[in-house]
Amino acid sequence: MLHLRLITPSDKTDDVVRLIERTVGTTHLVVVPGAARNPAGDVVMCDVAREAGDELIGGLRALELDRTGSIAVENIDLSLSRRADKAEAEAPGEGADAVLWEHLTDATHEESTLSVTYVAFITLATMIAACGVVLDNAILIVGAMAVGPEFGPLAGICTALVQRHPRLALRSLTALLVGFAAAMLVTVGFTFFMDGAGLFTRVQLEAVRPNTNFIYRPDAFSFVVAVLAGAAGTLSLTSAKSGALVGVAISVTTVPAAANAAVAFAYNEYQQAWGSTEQLLLNLLGIVLAGTLTLLAQKWLWARQRERTAKAGGV
Repeated sequence: MLHLRLITPSDKTDDVVRLIERTVGTTHLVVVPGAARNPAGDVVMCDVAREAGDELIGGLRALELDRTGSIAVENIDLSLSRRADKAEAEAPGEGADAVLWEHLTDATHEESTLSVTYVAFITLATMIAACGVVLDNAILIVGAMAVGPEFGPLAGICTALVQRHPRLALRSLTALLVGFAAAMLVTVGFTFFMDGAGLFTRVQLEAVRPNTNFIYRPDAFSFVVAVLAGAAGTLSLTSAKSGALVGVAISVTTVPAAANAAVAFAYNEYQQAWGSTEQLLLNLLGIVLAGTLTLLAQKWLWARQRERTAKAGGV
């Protein structure tokens, strides 16, 4: 269940209440006239089943409540109420499958913003991965994958394509490109430093490296895994079950490929650098393609679900 706290101008309160009452899956409606001070107006609160939340939020935005008042949404971890159970049963679909598009857009906006913290995380992850590729250490590679924050901008690009949000697309693409460019540049300098300290050597990079040589040898499985991970990551972001996102992060070869490219470039191993770059681009393409198609499929399925619910209500 979701809890909505609304501040409504007094002349719109009746319209808001009618919208809530006719939305299937709502309950626990509370109206407190004149309680709001900034902005001035009434306070309206209700609970809504997650699967009906997007429809209700869309209706509230159509009433321009996001401009003239306020819409605040919270997840309810525990609700002991027969009315809540009844509302969830009446709402179409399953709550775990529901997509809150406004929440997704807001979340990806935050995760895809180019910030000092974002650049620091992706740079540190790339440096950890550089240690992993030189030492042929799979544990360090997995650790670097988990630290890397690049899925946020990738999800932002997917969301922007589906929602036709050019500003979000530009912001996400900027964060992705600038983040990887900065991380790889710093990693080149890090490689020179480690080489000077005697901790990195060209011999280590040119060795067989059975645990990590896949990073600069892209093949069909690279794209297949990226597509599967992109679909899983998108489902994790849009559903109430977000625990799979860490598993997605350690399934794709993005940060390790950027690290191997940087180290190889520092040692003038341009063949490895190009192979790693191909691996990076292949993974990015697969994730964006799968994520976009997954969001389009979810949007279509929920539109059909709403049509069926509306027809059933009309009957």
